[in-house]
Amino acid sequence: MTPPIPQQRVTPEEYLAHERAAEVKSEYIAGQIYAMSGAGRAHGLINMNLSRLLSTQLGDQPCEAFASDMRVKVSAARLYTYPDLVVVCGEPLFEDAQVDTLLNPTLIVEVLSPSTEAYDRGAKFAYYRQLPSLREYLLVAQDRILLDHFLRDEAGWRFTSAADPTAVATLPAIGCTLPIAEVYHKVAFAAEPPPAADAG
Repeated sequence: MTPPIPQQRVTPEEYLAHERAAEVKSEYIAGQIYAMSGAGRAHGLINMNLSRLLSTQLGDQPCEAFASDMRVKVSAARLYTYPDLVVVCGEPLFEDAQVDTLLNPTLIVEVLSPSTEAYDRGAKFAYYRQLPSLREYLLVAQDRILLDHFLRDEAGWRFTSAADPTAVATLPAIGCTLPIAEVYHKVAFAAEPPPAADAG
């Protein structure tokens, strides 16, 4: 997410009017508009793999999955954002008749990138936790095999992490599983540099 160009604060109504007419996506936080950067190959592959896996499993369940273009509003944080993938189970609630701004996500997935990882793990997750409907938050690395999963239950948020390509991640709130090898299907990671030669 790119820092905003110095500007007067805009209202949510002004942001939505701007966003619905714009050719590129921007996020909104407390009166400021932030341009979103584009995604690379690994990010795109992972997002498509996740979309395919979840949409296939959700099938006729009372859940809907949206990839990248569904805006989510966190009213308590004055935030409008575009998760990489969002699932809502039960009746979806939208801000208005445009049905392009979801209010009650069940699962949010973010594919991490160097420029957004700290935000996705920190402030953005803090914003998302203010959504009463949210039950799961999944962070997926794109530079290595790693899925960090947060699940909300009666006791609060529980954390699990998986880095084994043969493992299967479980998403109990939406009744789905993610074979990690399939999440990273066709994704090539940069080779580690060879060890330095012994100067002695």
